[in-house]
Amino acid sequence: MVVAALGAAQFLRFGSSAAEVGSYGLASYTVVSGVIAVGWLAALWLNRTFAAQIIGVGYEEYQRVVIATLGVFGFVAIVSMLLKLEIARGYLAIALPVGLTLLLSGRWSWRQWLRRRRAAGDCVHRVLVLGSRGSAEAVARDLIRNPHAGYHVVAAVVPGSDVPQRLAGTTIPLGNSVDDLARQMDELGADTLLVTSSDALTPGRIREISWALEPGRQHLVIAPSLTDVCGPRMHMHHVAGLPLVHVQTPVYEGAKLLAKRAFDLFGSALLILLFSPILLVVATGIKLTDRGPVFFRQLRAGHGGRHFRMIKFRSMVVNAEALQSELELQNESDGAIFKIKDDPRITSIGRFIRRYSIDELPQLFNVFAGSMSLVGPRPHPLRDVEKYEGHVHRRFLVKPGVTGLWQVSGRSSLSWEQSVRLDLYYVENWSMASDVAILWRTFKAVVGKDGAY
Repeated sequence: MVVAALGAAQFLRFGSSAAEVGSYGLASYTVVSGVIAVGWLAALWLNRTFAAQIIGVGYEEYQRVVIATLGVFGFVAIVSMLLKLEIARGYLAIALPVGLTLLLSGRWSWRQWLRRRRAAGDCVHRVLVLGSRGSAEAVARDLIRNPHAGYHVVAAVVPGSDVPQRLAGTTIPLGNSVDDLARQMDELGADTLLVTSSDALTPGRIREISWALEPGRQHLVIAPSLTDVCGPRMHMHHVAGLPLVHVQTPVYEGAKLLAKRAFDLFGSALLILLFSPILLVVATGIKLTDRGPVFFRQLRAGHGGRHFRMIKFRSMVVNAEALQSELELQNESDGAIFKIKDDPRITSIGRFIRRYSIDELPQLFNVFAGSMSLVGPRPHPLRDVEKYEGHVHRRFLVKPGVTGLWQVSGRSSLSWEQSVRLDLYYVENWSMASDVAILWRTFKAVVGKDGAY
């Protein structure tokens, strides 16, 4: 891909002629392309873009590719300027975006292949979980829910004398002996020992267990008690031989907040212009269907719990809110929100626009006005907010969004607990890179129609 990008840049800029760098003819662009290719590949290797720990899951793989690529071209530009090499700007302007696009799309394509393999049980770490029963069950459930991460739990060990045969809610066999774990891993075909919190496991005991593992073939992974915290907020410090993980508290002010608002402002303006024909067609269709109002406006809880009036295309009958009390017993949600898969109040055109999330498009005006963001936790009606448990109110630390992490992770098919966890994960770890990724995944989720009703 690197060679293809540089070759395309050279051909598009100079054609088939053997162009030379600058007015002195120091070297041909074929030589320059070769040097940049070697440097580019070296930068990708030095930035550990091929590390097994990041391949196939999360955004870090893509971030490292982008950082390595920008670093190479920045270095080339500086060298060209200092040494007056006069490398053609058009050549670099083609090679950078083409190369970055090829690398990222290639990584994405390989990731889809790898996810299919991992879903089938291939290309995974076979994991033996060691820890207390509660923590082992929590870790096992999370890994089972995310097979694409590449960790397949084959068994668990809980120190103690009275344990059941299997972890609760799973088919994972459960043992209680912490003696000769390396042998147990061999018998299970496991290559990774994942240690969770347990009062029975002292630091000295864990150290002894790690010494017993076969170097290079059996790996030790420690799962901290603190969950739902992503990499940028975690920093490792070594103090007196202790590996201390420093976790930064989330920040919702300053340059990051300003950048998010600028992104929302320009992004919503661009999307309003882009979707204006669709907005006009849908508005006309709703009006012609039953002569009722085109828009549905409702008070929702936003940033800081403050109320704002959210706008949607009306997808239900005019008196839908009055009819909700008659449908409460049919609520299919297991939490605070009200949700029915086959809601009888939905109109014929409403069912179509809800399936493709077109009814949410008017919220772009909320984003432009500043009461919402393009990405954030979805705002709920005030009657649902009254049912929130205490920790759920952390959703109000950021502006609500037109789309959010839960929408690209299953949408309405998720349980209330899963939706809350995803929303709080976003609140605790939001970044501009994650916002862009969620917007891209939203497009795929909408086209796929998974979990939409």
